[in-house]
Amino acid sequence: MINYTEKIPNNVDLGRDRVLQRALEHWQPAYMGWWYDMGPNESHNYEVYLRTAISVEPDGWAQFGYVKMPDYRWGIFLQPRDEKREVNFGIHKGQPAWQEVPGEYRSTLRRVIVTQGDTEPASVEQQRMLGASCPSMYDLRNIFQVNVEEGRHLWAMVYLLHRYFGRDGREEAESLLARRSGDADNPRILGAFNEATPDWLAFYMFTFFTDRDGKFQLCALAESGFDPLARTCRFMLTEEAHHMFIGETGISRIIQRTCEVMKEHKVEDPSDVRALGVIDLPTIQRYLNFHYSVTLDLYGSDVSSNAANYYTNGLKGRFEETKIGDDHVLSEALYPVYEVIGGKIVKKEVPALTALNERLRDDYIKEIESGVSRWQRVIDKAGIPFRLTLPHKGFHRAIGNFAGHFISLDGEVLSEEAWKQQEYKWLPGPPDHAFVQSLMSGRVVEPGKFANWIAPPARGINNQPLNFEYVRFN
Repeated sequence: MINYTEKIPNNVDLGRDRVLQRALEHWQPAYMGWWYDMGPNESHNYEVYLRTAISVEPDGWAQFGYVKMPDYRWGIFLQPRDEKREVNFGIHKGQPAWQEVPGEYRSTLRRVIVTQGDTEPASVEQQRMLGASCPSMYDLRNIFQVNVEEGRHLWAMVYLLHRYFGRDGREEAESLLARRSGDADNPRILGAFNEATPDWLAFYMFTFFTDRDGKFQLCALAESGFDPLARTCRFMLTEEAHHMFIGETGISRIIQRTCEVMKEHKVEDPSDVRALGVIDLPTIQRYLNFHYSVTLDLYGSDVSSNAANYYTNGLKGRFEETKIGDDHVLSEALYPVYEVIGGKIVKKEVPALTALNERLRDDYIKEIESGVSRWQRVIDKAGIPFRLTLPHKGFHRAIGNFAGHFISLDGEVLSEEAWKQQEYKWLPGPPDHAFVQSLMSGRVVEPGKFANWIAPPARGINNQPLNFEYVRFN
């Protein structure tokens, strides 16, 4: 029998819900089996300085301390209920938010929760081998923090499935542990979560680009008329911010170190830069192009009847829905999308209800542009004449209006042959992966030491010094 107060911190009164207890008693051992099989490799006896969510209070929601990851307390927390909360959009606008699943939306809501839930264990699986090549103890601790919190986010989605969806929910919760990232027969649901994360440059790109997609999807679900889902996602966003911080600062530190070495040795040619054991800026640009374009596909088709139905029925809103100054019904509104016609990219106005995926993608792009501009400032400060740029949103796309077309970085429609000739100027190729991998042949774990290819961070975790023992190897 699980002690629900000790083992699973929560604010959903797990201790009194016998049906839910029985469901979780069955699922928890399966989850632990998945963690031992697919969680961070060879790490189960490490004592890691982690934060653990213990409440939803803004000034004390987490505590820091050493814990072995299999003993981590994966809590279940929902933002406190607002008794006056209403559905803020769609045909149910103005009605009280739903505390139970409306029967007519049961299967749709279940699909939404499963799709979001599937991303959480997927990223753990993608990153499980990276501990063996960490650039510092600080970074090792950070990837472990991301991993346990993705595990907690899986628990949050599984709680909703078990609590509100009966037998179907229990079966879906089991399937979340059965799929595997990149598996040919039983892959994860979304394409980006089946891509390999073979090195730390890819990991930082993933946490900057793909975890930020997670933020925007959670923000849209946090507007849901189904109140338990909205409240769950709002608390998950508290943790997601740190994951994106790890990605943005990780790339910034790599760029900083590369610029330091380029200035010190007065070199600019990528082969000369690589010879000094740091990652050249064109390779960073190619990784950026790949991760950005793959993440854009996660938003789905530019024009989508499913997205329109989710919105109309009050299930999934827009980013910062309540701050938008319109009628929140969108029956007459239009929104621009782009498609390829006659070898040209053409702007087209479509009903805004059907373009909600594209609107969320555009909101995401604005935030990405700000992050890339902060990386650029590191390069500019060093006085190096190189510009990081975002490719056209049609570049390297496999879903939506641009799928099947060959779009250049600057938005020119090319033939397949012309595009293939430029592919490895634009995207990382086998030599790039091999070079980056060669820098990460071993791990750096002496407290306060960092691999040659990355600069130290500005400060440690939770006000600890950089030479703090973030991981104890037992």
